[in-house]
Amino acid sequence: MRFDVVSLFPEMVLQSAINGVTGRAITEGLVDLFVWNPRDYTDDKHKTVDDRPYGGGAGMVMKYQPLKDAVESAKQAIKSQAVKVVYLSPQGKPITQRLLNESVDLEQLILIAGRYEGIDERFIEHECDEEWSLGDFVISGGELAALVVIDGISRLLPDVLGDEQSAKQDSHMNGLLDYPHYTRPEEVENHVVPKALLSGHHQQIEQWRLKQALGRTWQKRPDLLVDKVLTTEQHALLEEFKIELKYK
Repeated sequence: MRFDVVSLFPEMVLQSAINGVTGRAITEGLVDLFVWNPRDYTDDKHKTVDDRPYGGGAGMVMKYQPLKDAVESAKQAIKSQAVKVVYLSPQGKPITQRLLNESVDLEQLILIAGRYEGIDERFIEHECDEEWSLGDFVISGGELAALVVIDGISRLLPDVLGDEQSAKQDSHMNGLLDYPHYTRPEEVENHVVPKALLSGHHQQIEQWRLKQALGRTWQKRPDLLVDKVLTTEQHALLEEFKIELKYK
């Protein structure tokens, strides 16, 4: 998969992306990453990419043409039909695991990292397919959001993670939070690993993990269970969790 980021700070994206899972995926050729600077598509000596907003007000607004030309260059690089242009904005729809899952089949994802007070609305309306948001808060630019998206999607691609099951077991992949994890030693300051995980009984382990995932979701993110249809087994496991929690 190919990611193209339109940003005034290419080094911020590239230097961060070379680390961890994403960096390994790029090195191994499983992911391609390119950054396009709108300043390279200006025609004045100051490489102006912003201007004052019509109607007045604080701050500056990124101009239409440099952004459009940068996006066109990104599209022409591979001329794919399976491409999406996304503006990363506080006004966009929340970035969720489902949204990332749905993006895996794209050949090219072009991410627009805005700056200043925002970008010309005409660019959003005519050049962007969607707006995505990290959440209901404002940060200085879209580069951090772009890096989150790149990392979140990359880990879903074949061969990027060492174990294919790792991504499938992450929080939110099945609509639930992840179950607790433990490693050696078995006891730390009188705190021991749950017996089910030491049993060697695979079905018992899986049942315990499902119960914990349901329970954790109920405790920490009950909103995720509102529209989730639970099976009879899941209902029973969640009730067991509540009872066990009451008598702890």
